[in-house]
Amino acid sequence: MLYYFFEFLDFKYQFPGSGLYQYLSFRAAIAMIISLSFTLIFGQKIINYLSALQIGESVRDLGLKGQKEKSGTPTMGGLIIIFSTIIPVFLLARLENIYIIILLVTSLWMGFIGGIDDYIKIFKKNKDGLKGRFKITGQIILGVFVGSVLYFHSDITVRQKQILTDNINAFEIENPFSSPEKAFVTNIPLIKDNAFNYSSLITWIDEDLTDYTWIIFIPIVIFIITAVSNGSNLTDGLDGLCAGSSAIIVFVLGIFSWVSGNFIFADYLNIIFIPNVGEITIFIAAFLGSLIGFLWYNTYPAAIFMGDTGSLTIGAIIAVIALIVRKELLIPLLCGIFFLETISVLIQVSYFKYTKRKTGIGQRVFLMSPIHHHFQMKGFHESKIVNRFWILGILFAILTIVTLKIR
Repeated sequence: MLYYFFEFLDFKYQFPGSGLYQYLSFRAAIAMIISLSFTLIFGQKIINYLSALQIGESVRDLGLKGQKEKSGTPTMGGLIIIFSTIIPVFLLARLENIYIIILLVTSLWMGFIGGIDDYIKIFKKNKDGLKGRFKITGQIILGVFVGSVLYFHSDITVRQKQILTDNINAFEIENPFSSPEKAFVTNIPLIKDNAFNYSSLITWIDEDLTDYTWIIFIPIVIFIITAVSNGSNLTDGLDGLCAGSSAIIVFVLGIFSWVSGNFIFADYLNIIFIPNVGEITIFIAAFLGSLIGFLWYNTYPAAIFMGDTGSLTIGAIIAVIALIVRKELLIPLLCGIFFLETISVLIQVSYFKYTKRKTGIGQRVFLMSPIHHHFQMKGFHESKIVNRFWILGILFAILTIVTLKIR
């Protein structure tokens, strides 16, 4: 809203300072300040309100040290993250931008799904929460929406760099990118000419099927959103682990959105230029500020948990941003902590079922999964586990950024 107000002031009256709101860097900085301030100022009030409503975590007895002390800690703290993200976005972003619309829908929809899950756990006294098939259904619906918009919406295009020739005109020298293409092109990391078109996955069957690439593209989007959202949910098991790891990931995605939306940076880095995508830097800055602010209350010992309201939403937003900036193939590296947590569960469950079928007695690879509980069982303090996972997350983030130059 403020963006349009100051745009009017600048256009109509040349009001001093109003032109600053035309700059992404300025609006992103203000968005983070507002988001972080909102979280720090109103966070404790929200915690007190949730406590008054007796919205406390019902902790399962897994035999972990310090687990019983967490029982009754307010949950559904994901509401803090969601509100402190969307408020500055509404104030500072261009709301007609299709990418902003996608991210707002993602935040509200997954917040709704996670909220239902937390409601069932708290008020219905059902520790299992929302049944898995309903969570998956909600993620599939979101995936269909995001995939369909990315594929079919006319405002979503990408531009690939042209090969320069001797007779190139002045405009092409200034902006060396070809005409807009459909949105199912992505970047392949570590490859020099790294543009990959999803249509190649279906044209090998029949070249006439190019117009039906959405049959492959949309299921891929559904899988990515579901995988990252659930990976984030599995990571939310220790104080500050999910929020801190996510903040590191979101910071890197902010860099990617910035360079992908600027044709000079895209030209230099030889990546796909995505018109209008730079606007999501406002959303990412607000999201990052909300995650950092939430850590004020969520670090050990946590005064509030994010619940599925937060963890499912965080993972879905990360997945959608990666899809928007065409970096979805980097998710296993960038979201390395989520990936390790998910893999540990898959290995544990698969091996247990396999050994039980073969010998009649199920055996485990880890003392407990997800893997952060394995280290708890080995006697490591919760804070040490979280800090070391953050360090690993920073390592994964640096490696991900380096892929921009390693080809």
